[in-house]
Amino acid sequence: MAFIEIKNLHVSVDGKEILKGINLAMNGGEVHAIMGPNGTGKSTLSYVLAGRDGYEVTQGTVLFDGKSLLEMEADERARAGVFLAFQYPMEIPGVATSTFLKAALNAKRREQGLAEIDAIEFLNLIKSKTKDLEIPYEMIKRPLNVGFSGGEKKRAEVLQMSLLDPRFAVLDETDSGLDIDALKVVSSGVNALRSPDRTFLIITHYQRLLSYIVPDYVHVLVGGRIVESGDKSLAELLEAEGYARFEENEAA
Repeated sequence: MAFIEIKNLHVSVDGKEILKGINLAMNGGEVHAIMGPNGTGKSTLSYVLAGRDGYEVTQGTVLFDGKSLLEMEADERARAGVFLAFQYPMEIPGVATSTFLKAALNAKRREQGLAEIDAIEFLNLIKSKTKDLEIPYEMIKRPLNVGFSGGEKKRAEVLQMSLLDPRFAVLDETDSGLDIDALKVVSSGVNALRSPDRTFLIITHYQRLLSYIVPDYVHVLVGGRIVESGDKSLAELLEAEGYARFEENEAA
């Protein structure tokens, strides 16, 4: 059995069907990329996997290590090791980034039956992580994402992912709004987390990100369905030719 197995997943939003039968199996250690034009359901898939409200699953199942992911609340999924990096990370005024990160880490530690991390241990850990990710330490003292540039927001999410050490990480258009230097830093952080015990699902429009985070598999999502799968060369083909032929087939 695959580590993450999506079977015949149908999802509606406000009565309109967005996902129309997604089938996808992902094993430990693999990086899967989903590409497709705007409005085809890529972000919907990420939100459903993370447990966001407002998305109605009308058919299908999602198994996470043999257990039904769809039966878990969003916080249960997070504590079990599911992580979603948002396209547009939320700002949380009044909550320091370091406070948020420590609370998230301790929630996971409690789920694992571990003692909460103490202040000194957390300080040493966060200093090490920020150095590795080229994040100014002063940044984590600021309110979460408030006044952050696009690159800072994405760095902060990779920092959170590195601290939480998830088993299944979904990156929803992480490359959105990044300049080349920020893209390299974020990609390096993701690549450092690749391991046989972790699975990545990367959602993107463009091949650019996949030049830095090389996927094992690429899937084309058009019209709420995966219409083709292949290796990294499929992303290069899409960059060169676009999605027109897939959209034409869907409309036919």
